[in-house]
Amino acid sequence: MNNKTLKLVVAALMAAMTCIATMIIKIPSPTSGYIHMGDGFVLLSGIILGPVYGGLAAGIGSMFADLFSGYAGYAPATFIIKALAAVVGGVAFYLITSVTPKIWLKMISVIIAGILGGIVVTGGYFIFEAHIMGLGFAAALTGVPFNLLQNVFGIIVSFLLFPVLYSIQNLKGFNTKVNKSI
Repeated sequence: MNNKTLKLVVAALMAAMTCIATMIIKIPSPTSGYIHMGDGFVLLSGIILGPVYGGLAAGIGSMFADLFSGYAGYAPATFIIKALAAVVGGVAFYLITSVTPKIWLKMISVIIAGILGGIVVTGGYFIFEAHIMGLGFAAALTGVPFNLLQNVFGIIVSFLLFPVLYSIQNLKGFNTKVNKSI
């Protein structure tokens, strides 16, 4: 299987996993949203696939979760926000890990990438709700603590799953190829 085909297959798999992880376990929040495992896969998409394929996988998977879960009004914003979070997280991961191939640095990089991607998610939804949905500053601000909690949950999921994915030989080699393309 050539590299482009492998990227496409892994991107489709990550989009499906992001969608399913977002939908399967939902812990409702008071702001009509919910806490889920999907953001862990958003971050992992950026880390595994790089900015283009990872961003698309994260955005598409998250958007479909919104569409299937009755949040169609959020779907376009979710596509953009989650794609950007994967891009930012993936690029941060590659920049940090380009220094050394040590696994402990990769694990720290997952956390840092998750924090940076989380800033994109929290800020993106704040801007969307405050300005585009017209809820205003105060109403949009009520969602920030729950988005921050969601970010922590996503970092934990990606931190736990990264070593498993990194141990898969095809993905390990794939990571190296993606890393050199940035």
